[in-house]
Amino acid sequence: MTKLTLLVKASNLGQVKQIDELLKTQFTELDVEIEVSNNTANRWVQVSLSGEDENIATSYINKEIGTCPTSLENAKKYSVLRGYISKLDLTKQELSVDIGIFEPKIVLATVPLAILQMQLAEGRKVDLKKIAEIYGLVERSPLSIKPVSPITEEVEGLQAELSAEQVERLNSWQQSLLDRLIILGASLDKIENVLERTRLNRDVIEIETLGMFEHALTCKLGTNAAGLVSIVGRYLRNSVFVVFNAKKSLDFLSEQGVIPPLTQ
Repeated sequence: MTKLTLLVKASNLGQVKQIDELLKTQFTELDVEIEVSNNTANRWVQVSLSGEDENIATSYINKEIGTCPTSLENAKKYSVLRGYISKLDLTKQELSVDIGIFEPKIVLATVPLAILQMQLAEGRKVDLKKIAEIYGLVERSPLSIKPVSPITEEVEGLQAELSAEQVERLNSWQQSLLDRLIILGASLDKIENVLERTRLNRDVIEIETLGMFEHALTCKLGTNAAGLVSIVGRYLRNSVFVVFNAKKSLDFLSEQGVIPPLTQ
């Protein structure tokens, strides 16, 4: 039997069921038994595989969904770690990220404010709350990080920076000049159904998948992402909505002297 911790958090049993149905559909032709649960620390989803084709199923999951390291020893194999923001600590001025290390104890990664300032504000002295507001960094958001401190069994937490991929994504969102509505806690199918039902698919040019239940809706030029929240929110009541305003983000960089003032 193979037991994997998926790079997915489920906030309710309905989401666990969706994952179970997805995997069983994918593995219809395989000789493999599947059992899905989320009884791990911090709602990480686990899947148990057994049968002659469990290695094929394991390879699919590693490639298409991703898995957590679960332990510090396994974390050493990863150059980049993916997880979820667990806390914006305004007292310590750091970002805590749950990267799926919980054996034998939970170990979180932290991204200090000084590193965020260097990566996202050219080293300007901007507080954590402002950076989080500008870049849409909220609890439950997926985040890709790179450890910058040694990984040893003695550590209480890992110090990290945003991965190059994460910084590039945020920069590309800025430069697009398009609003994005980030939806946390809903599947792609459900979001697509809501957009079709409300006819908002005419205002959304792309749905970018950030995680199994986390997506970013790219709005057409001139469409205000904040204006979509009240409409979409009626159908996705258990979801969290975050607005990424590209112009506001660029205005922030301009105010800090990072880039020239934007032309009107």
